[in-house]
Amino acid sequence: MAATASVGTEVSVVGKEDGEAAAEEQQVVNPWEVSAGKGGIDYDKLVDQFGCQRLDDALVARIARLTARPPHRFLRRGIFFAHRDLNEILDLYERGERFYLYTGRGPSSEALHLGHLIPFMFTKYLQDAFKVPLVIQLTDDEKFLWKNLTVEETKRLARENAKDIIACGFDVERTFIFSDFNYVGGAFYENMVKVARCVTYNKVVGIFGFTPEDHIGKISFPPVQAVPSFPSSFPHLFSGNDQLRCLIPCAIDQDPYFRMTRDVAPRIGYQKPSLIESRFFPALQGENTKMSASDPNSAIYVTDSAKEIKTKVNKYAFSGGQDSIELHRKLGANLDVDVPIKYLNFFLEDDNELEHIKKEYKEGRMLTGEVKQRLVAVLSELVARHQRARAQVTEEMVDAFMAVRPLPNMFG
Repeated sequence: MAATASVGTEVSVVGKEDGEAAAEEQQVVNPWEVSAGKGGIDYDKLVDQFGCQRLDDALVARIARLTARPPHRFLRRGIFFAHRDLNEILDLYERGERFYLYTGRGPSSEALHLGHLIPFMFTKYLQDAFKVPLVIQLTDDEKFLWKNLTVEETKRLARENAKDIIACGFDVERTFIFSDFNYVGGAFYENMVKVARCVTYNKVVGIFGFTPEDHIGKISFPPVQAVPSFPSSFPHLFSGNDQLRCLIPCAIDQDPYFRMTRDVAPRIGYQKPSLIESRFFPALQGENTKMSASDPNSAIYVTDSAKEIKTKVNKYAFSGGQDSIELHRKLGANLDVDVPIKYLNFFLEDDNELEHIKKEYKEGRMLTGEVKQRLVAVLSELVARHQRARAQVTEEMVDAFMAVRPLPNMFG
């Protein structure tokens, strides 16, 4: 599961009264591209298109009550904003029953950028808050099928990425990390072919947008990402508990993968997985550009130095401020397009400070340089902390997380 893996769905968004230049306003969400019109991603239309539900204040308050801890800032600020059957997960938890978490990463690069960390930061919060087990899938097979990488290279990248994931602070007694090349087989493979038999070629083309030029490896991949949703895929963890519910934290572009899974699940005797879904994390240049490994200045990486972070933010982070100080003092900033504000919304913990910055910046009393300076401090601290944690991750620790073994403290 790539952090931004998605499906072949195009959502037309016509923002001009006469409909001209509609193609410019079309947002495209598929496994290989996430792009939008000039106004950025229209999440309301995406929710309508996918048929999921909005995560409202009542659900956030219920999570806080059930876990007896403040909701994560990603919940407080609507970054995780949509769901499927999250209320059912909370219902069973309130009855004293448990569930497990499933998320993943497609290992196609040496280092993760901050956008890759979002689902793992939130998943760690969920694991700590609900005290439940977690499975993390590293889809090295997917990256071999989609990227110009060898099997050996994708397997190496999977282990390297696992170190960054472990550095997020997951509990080894509640967490199983696996790579597809190393784990797929047995009960996991049995579930894959059960799913595959339920999904026609026409349906998978409709969901994922495959073309006649795509090789059959791509067409056969979706069941691999589907079946970690079923506890019987992990007999060493959940033997005899085939109806255990699964909650999947992911970006909303993952939704149709699991819409397919939810359609198939009852037909093969399993519970439907639930989802809690996030917005996309923007590139430094803005929501209409894409973070790309080929352009290191499009993102902040967890390997960046404090100097590199400062340079990237000051030079490349798109500003909603005005062209001159005089004009900025008069008109203020456009927060809707300002990338430093968007990044602070993700990573600045203090709600009061965030609202103060937004107010002062919007009204022109705070300048772009001051906002960027605060962002540099926040990101430098975050990345330095991650680097210190990753430096402590040994090969033996990776082996421990990836070992096929019972989890001694799954629900403790």
